[in-house]
Amino acid sequence: MRKIKSLIVFDLDGTLVNGDTVIDTEMADLLNKMLEITKMAVISGGDWPHFEKKLLSKFTEKQFLKNLIILPVNGTKYYQYRSGWIESHPEDLNIAEKDKIKDDLLKVLYKSPMDEKKVIGEQFEFKGNDIIFSALGQKAPEKAKQDFDPTQAKRKEMKMALDEALFDYSAQIEGPDQIVISKTGIDKAHGIYKLHQVLAIKMHRMLYIGNALFKGGDDYAATTTGVECIQVKNLDETKIVMQTIIACLNMEHKKRLGPT
Repeated sequence: MRKIKSLIVFDLDGTLVNGDTVIDTEMADLLNKMLEITKMAVISGGDWPHFEKKLLSKFTEKQFLKNLIILPVNGTKYYQYRSGWIESHPEDLNIAEKDKIKDDLLKVLYKSPMDEKKVIGEQFEFKGNDIIFSALGQKAPEKAKQDFDPTQAKRKEMKMALDEALFDYSAQIEGPDQIVISKTGIDKAHGIYKLHQVLAIKMHRMLYIGNALFKGGDDYAATTTGVECIQVKNLDETKIVMQTIIACLNMEHKKRLGPT
């Protein structure tokens, strides 16, 4: 970090937390200290509940949360704290996009007809930039969902047809009976560019910290944006980097105050 940055951006998984575990106390304490003295963002491909579960419960100093930005789904969602977490700058699919994707899904379903009696609840859910298709419906019993496609063979066939029909979108198999349709090209670079646009912070004034900045890693796109990047191997290395940043920021703060 050659110069003090205006914004520190962290990857979440593998950088601040491991697996399904909640952020540990030492990491949370370092993040709370950083929020007292600088603006920060955390980005992940996971959705908002992912952050609530793993990260946000450990932020005890509520008065400093105004300095934190949360970017679920690689920045297609954008949250800031204003006496509570508020979503802004949405990137929702427009009506034409929703209709096109839904029509393509229905055509695929027509080729692989299902027993409509087994469908309980809505099959289509629109969440921001994604369309979630639940083959048996959102209110179907869990047992029925588990038994629907245990080998994923049915949905793999549907995915192949959707991949041919959809342009600029990708289909992914999730859960026991779901297919999620998302725009392609949504990666960590997308989130960084969004921070640049919303906050009017130049790229060279940002610092990105992640555990997979190597080619093929899910942080690699950050290296293409012009931000300075720091590769960490694990949570312990992240903590060392954070301690260094805190020390540098505190020194800079003392310089600005001048001699006492």
